[in-house]
Amino acid sequence: MNTLKAEKRDMNTKAKKLRREGYVTGNVFGKKIEGSIPVKIGVKDAQELLKTSNKGSQIMLNVDGSSMDVLIKEIDYDSMKHQILEMDFQALVSDEKVHSVAEIILRNHEMVQNGVLQQQLEEISYRALPADLVEKIEIDVSSLKTGDSIKVKDLDIASNDKVDLLTDPEATIVTVTEVHNVVPETESDEGEASAEA
Repeated sequence: MNTLKAEKRDMNTKAKKLRREGYVTGNVFGKKIEGSIPVKIGVKDAQELLKTSNKGSQIMLNVDGSSMDVLIKEIDYDSMKHQILEMDFQALVSDEKVHSVAEIILRNHEMVQNGVLQQQLEEISYRALPADLVEKIEIDVSSLKTGDSIKVKDLDIASNDKVDLLTDPEATIVTVTEVHNVVPETESDEGEASAEA
């Protein structure tokens, strides 16, 4: 499990000032924490962690020398500046189910020869105890052909009785559609007909 170092943050110092000084701000909340614990994390440490962990990942957060088992709940990212602004964590309690997300990763998509692979779902939402958390779901799509699709209910997580699925089991994760180089005439005719009407 990855470990991230953090320090308790003085709320008198504004977040913008801390970001200029090279910190990411954040909060730790949980069942056994009154309110929340405001923290600051070195931006390099945060970037290093996010190479292998993401929203929904379980990590050890070391705050001023004391370690806690946490879930990364939110990552606020400024895509224009390529900068992590804020990270929020939920302290885990062994007997409390938490809401989390599992990232969907498609493997061997380059082996799909017939048709175009379309990923329609990036993550699956669920609730589980800390011991049963699922960070990533890898799907081998090499055997998919045109017309094939994979739904949430087809995955192991859907039949795992320790996981309460929150995403619709009927939701489609990935489909393989025919390659259309030419727009079929019927579609454009219908479009014109409705435009005239």
